[in-house]
Amino acid sequence: MSDDQFLAWLQDPAAARMVLIEAQVNVAGVEVTRYIASRLYTTGPADTPANVEYQPLATGGLAFTEQVSLTGEAGLSGGDIELDNADGALDGWLTDVWSNRAVRVWSGDPGWSRADFRLVFDGIIADVAVSGRESISLTLRDKLQRLNTPITEAKLGGATQNKDSILPVPFGECHNVTPLATNPATLEYGFLGAVESIAEVRANDKPVGAMINNAAGRFTLITNPLAQVITASVQGDNVAGYAPRIAPLVQRIATGYGKAADRFTAADLDLANLVAFDTAHPQLVGLYVADRTNQAQAIQQLAASVGAQAIMSRTGQLRLVQVALPGLGVPVAIGPDHMRERSLHPVQRLPVAAAVKIGFDRNYTVQASLTTSIPPEHADLYATEWLTETVTDEAVRARYRISDDPVQIETFLKTRADAHAEAARRLALNSVPRTIYEFDGEPEMMMLELGQAVTLTDERYGLQDGASAVVVLLSRYWLTGRVTVGVMV
Repeated sequence: MSDDQFLAWLQDPAAARMVLIEAQVNVAGVEVTRYIASRLYTTGPADTPANVEYQPLATGGLAFTEQVSLTGEAGLSGGDIELDNADGALDGWLTDVWSNRAVRVWSGDPGWSRADFRLVFDGIIADVAVSGRESISLTLRDKLQRLNTPITEAKLGGATQNKDSILPVPFGECHNVTPLATNPATLEYGFLGAVESIAEVRANDKPVGAMINNAAGRFTLITNPLAQVITASVQGDNVAGYAPRIAPLVQRIATGYGKAADRFTAADLDLANLVAFDTAHPQLVGLYVADRTNQAQAIQQLAASVGAQAIMSRTGQLRLVQVALPGLGVPVAIGPDHMRERSLHPVQRLPVAAAVKIGFDRNYTVQASLTTSIPPEHADLYATEWLTETVTDEAVRARYRISDDPVQIETFLKTRADAHAEAARRLALNSVPRTIYEFDGEPEMMMLELGQAVTLTDERYGLQDGASAVVVLLSRYWLTGRVTVGVMV
């Protein structure tokens, strides 16, 4: 079935709508798939899966909400599925293990073959819950939940005093990090695995001689610095090729780290989106992980360096979306014909900013009051955690009477030029009043994507001539064919 045919079906008010659900669950130690639907449906012998009956248990919920945060604190999207348990037949399901199991949902027409149903959700079951005697519910989260685990828990091991310490991992270009003493007796230091280059080794920030082994991610000091602090600047993880940019590092963290069973594969990535994002955002970045930093958190922090977020598409693929105007792609025209009458309304006014302050080129080992014979200006740099770049619009400051200094936005950008460009971009976006509008969309609006460019037209709110906007929220109700859309203008 083509996209146009599926869209025509969505727009048909007489269409019979149903969903098919395939949920993984552990029953008495065995992983099984439960086939659930909103009405009885049985596949044919040529279908995949073949000759399977989907039990008509889904009675409510089936609303999936996804959104981008305007504060950079992105969370997991999700929803719920309510299942009929009026006769108590599902009581035993409450003792099964549902958490962190895969769930997929398809939308379609009872008269269609199984292959024509359209995948509308590919995520994770957070848990099963009860909401009274009549029903139970499956709470859903997007697949980023699989990355809600430490990047690494690999410990050094052996018999040294650091045997229980986690081996640190550098990603991209990391300045003045503290490596782990992997063998104090031989003055060996290092990281979890191979790196591109250990550029400079320092003792109390004065360069010292060392034998470098980039392939092992190790270096050995030539002389004993005694009680001095050992640091290094390093170009990090290069197992899949060294690429110190946001999109490649996001892909590497998602597919190469964390629990092996939960790692993403290429099928879990929107590769076209990641390639396009990498082309548009080639800024150098660096992230040093020396503790149990969470995968999803690290990915979001990298993306947030350029005001972007990692999100899951409705078909369960990781994408990077920057909150920007204009949005992605050719703008979709949205007018009164695309929304329920009088449903458009403002929900939030965003504060105006007169200045943006970006923190960049993080110094991962802050060292104050150094006594080594390094130039004073170098000592000052090593005593400072962040370099900063601020862009200010004095006309906006005066007009809105903004007197406060901007809060520093910490990023993993490396260069002042990139920090300046990002500060200027954010200031251009936020130095004029922005409003979030929501409306109840007609079925064709269900095909929108977060971050997509739209042109919003309405008789109210100064939108008569159309305004450039970007989609920031989608709550899809697949059984009713309705969607709540949030856009920033």
